[in-house]
Amino acid sequence: MKRIHLLVVVLSLFSISTSIAQRRGKNVPEPKPVQISQSPKLVVGIVVDQMRYDYLTRFWNHYGQGGFKRLISQGFNCKNHHFNYAPTSTGPGHASVYTGTTPATHGIIGNNWYDKTQDKEVYCASDDGYESVGTASDAGEMSPHRLVTTTITDQLRLHTQKRGKVIAVALKDRGAVLPGGHAANAAYWFEGGDSGQWISSTYYMQQLPQWVMDFNASDRVEAYKKPWTTLKDINLYLESGPDNNGYEGLFEDETTPTFPHSTPNLLSKTKDFEILKYTPYGNSITADFALEALEKESLGTDAITDFLAISFSSTDYIGHKYGVNSKEVQDVYLRLDKDLERILNTLDNKVGVGQYTVFLTADHGAVNVPAYLKDQKIPAGYLDLDEMKTKFTEFIKYKYGTTDVVKQISDMQIFLDHKVIANLDMDLDDVEEEIAFELLGYEGVNEVYTAHQLWGNEYTSGIPYLLQNGYNQKRSGDVWIVQRPGFADYHRTGSTHGSPMIYDTHVPLLFYGNGIKKGSTANRTEIPDIAPTIATLLGIAFPNGTTGKPIGEVLE
Repeated sequence: MKRIHLLVVVLSLFSISTSIAQRRGKNVPEPKPVQISQSPKLVVGIVVDQMRYDYLTRFWNHYGQGGFKRLISQGFNCKNHHFNYAPTSTGPGHASVYTGTTPATHGIIGNNWYDKTQDKEVYCASDDGYESVGTASDAGEMSPHRLVTTTITDQLRLHTQKRGKVIAVALKDRGAVLPGGHAANAAYWFEGGDSGQWISSTYYMQQLPQWVMDFNASDRVEAYKKPWTTLKDINLYLESGPDNNGYEGLFEDETTPTFPHSTPNLLSKTKDFEILKYTPYGNSITADFALEALEKESLGTDAITDFLAISFSSTDYIGHKYGVNSKEVQDVYLRLDKDLERILNTLDNKVGVGQYTVFLTADHGAVNVPAYLKDQKIPAGYLDLDEMKTKFTEFIKYKYGTTDVVKQISDMQIFLDHKVIANLDMDLDDVEEEIAFELLGYEGVNEVYTAHQLWGNEYTSGIPYLLQNGYNQKRSGDVWIVQRPGFADYHRTGSTHGSPMIYDTHVPLLFYGNGIKKGSTANRTEIPDIAPTIATLLGIAFPNGTTGKPIGEVLE
């Protein structure tokens, strides 16, 4: 007690002496202001479509100093970063990055899914309540209305009373619409085909801004209609398989999947721009347009934080066509590295060094071509869905006397007709379990889970943990099928994704710039952690469905 009294006396004397000193005009140091948030002029969110983490390490020696290496050496690298749900596809991936949660909460359960209430297949970003802007086609009839939570971009708009701008750019409509959120100033995507134009939706605007019309009227996209050759001598691409092999797809009129890719589709057709998506030039077109938006929309030019969301989609198109082990995949990442360097240099010049914050991640990974793995004596293969459906239909008819108990099979999920099952006086849980046991015996199937399991249990690890995070009670099916590792529902060339396996979940996460520490971590981080990390840095509210946690090691 005596020590406590003595401490109180000492503190009181200190306070009195300080007060006297201030009255006598002595120079007493002011306490340092407390900083509880950062205020970068601009946040740039970059999502690379179908980027495995090992693309950083595999191609490391070929990257320059200004792209991936700059982000890693001067920023923060989360080496053990994963999707914590399935299915791992583009729509759910972009939604999860920006909402800080999983399909179980934000509602984007796939690129497409069977809608149980409408009894039809729906697309994650489609909305016929709005019209196209910049094209006569229906390619602009899009909105984020199927996304049921807010995004980090929405929260920035709300926090700044809509004074902070949000612009989203991607080749794919879903790669722009979902990151932009509900309150974006604009989202733009690229219409290929015979258009080659950047377009939007009346959800955002009634007509394209003049700068977009000027960009579309220029020859900047046309300039990329040229042969695709390798950035470096192809003989230096030792990190990839042979250029000519049977695991890769072909462009129109090609006889071998080899460089240079200079098909009539690419060179001769004056209005066919679709093929550009399947080349690295699609990423360069995206970078060009994003940098044009940066300048023309005056992003990052005042004290109120703006947000530029960029998604690079050509990496996905190329991965699907050529596969993980291809020289085409290696080349697209070396060229993307150059585009990243160009973006960072422009941000330095336009926004200012240390005045912006960047994060880079992916929307999913990819499986190596199963046919290739199988030839390397690694367990792998393909699901024969037609054979599975035939066998399954026979089982359903024999077991229940009718096939009406099944409404739809979509995205490795079985949707049951609950009314039919009730009318047959059967228990839904029993039907789910019986179907699960049947499917478990099919070739290529590794595990099967039921909605009853996902409703009634709280999984914390393994495959069921990922499935549960991807299971939305209102939108998902009744029985979930998980294929064996290395197996895919796909054709024999190119890579795909969508599973809960590690090759589909392990992706990069890099932070760089204002408010970001330098360093790395091998601790597990998850996709929903990105949005609350950025929200914490900015000092704004988390997206309203957030289930992730801020990554404390990243922030200063």
